[in-house]
Amino acid sequence: MKAKLGIAPIAWWNDDLEALSDDVSLEECLRQASVAGFTGMETGRRFPMDMRELGPILDAFGMSVCGGWFSGLLLDGDIEKEKARIAQQLAFFKAAKAPCIVYGETARSIQGVMSAPLATKPKLTEEEIVAYARKVSQFSDWCEEQGMPIAYHHHMGAAIETEAELDIFMQHSTVPLLFDTGHMVFAGGDPLRVIEKYHSRINQVHCKDVRGDVLNGLDRTKESFLDAVVKGAFTVPGDGSLDFEDIVKSLADKGYEGWFVVEAEQDPVANPPLQMAEKGHRELMRVMAAAGYEVLQ
Repeated sequence: MKAKLGIAPIAWWNDDLEALSDDVSLEECLRQASVAGFTGMETGRRFPMDMRELGPILDAFGMSVCGGWFSGLLLDGDIEKEKARIAQQLAFFKAAKAPCIVYGETARSIQGVMSAPLATKPKLTEEEIVAYARKVSQFSDWCEEQGMPIAYHHHMGAAIETEAELDIFMQHSTVPLLFDTGHMVFAGGDPLRVIEKYHSRINQVHCKDVRGDVLNGLDRTKESFLDAVVKGAFTVPGDGSLDFEDIVKSLADKGYEGWFVVEAEQDPVANPPLQMAEKGHRELMRVMAAAGYEVLQ
């Protein structure tokens, strides 16, 4: 079993809440991630979207592009318009030899709205989820035909947040899944059960730990997703409440091979990104060894 370890720049610069950002350059972000032991980095707002410019920077730190977010609008939008919106990123990711584009549905989402309580997330009927799932499948199939698969990211504050919503979406779609441990637990789901059901569709894993005391203390009728992030709901593996040994062993038992990406947004002042990256990498290396993975460099 082979795996690669990547990390997201959201620990250094938060694209939803720029106040939660460290004042470091792209080069310093990559340097710290490399020092921590990672070989892949998701893209972020400070990344040039041209491999002629980015390639030498990545090479200098022994890093590659292991994914990156696309803010999709298919819930209310037109497939042809979304094809045009994703075209530049798709071409760039192909040039970067990235494994996938992370599709996050942002239509109607409250994930970036500080004033929107968690309880006000968009709620679709089963029929609406079925229609949406078929629409995303068409878009996903087209991306695959262009040579770049997407990975669908279930997400707090978005239309597909809970395990029940994900169940309907997956049953009526053919879309590959980005499995995010932290978002599933935050939404009240069971990560091991999700792996059991959808392991054959998982093409990317976000390793996000949660602080259970923070989650349990939230008033979801008043506090937003961003409030939760500011309070420290998320952290790196080994610093929170989740048992990543069980999670990684479950993925190994089901034959998952590919990227495990640490994506843990939190205050970089209270949680220095390099220290957090090193802690997350140590924990993942420990549980990878226990699960029988060979971590590729």
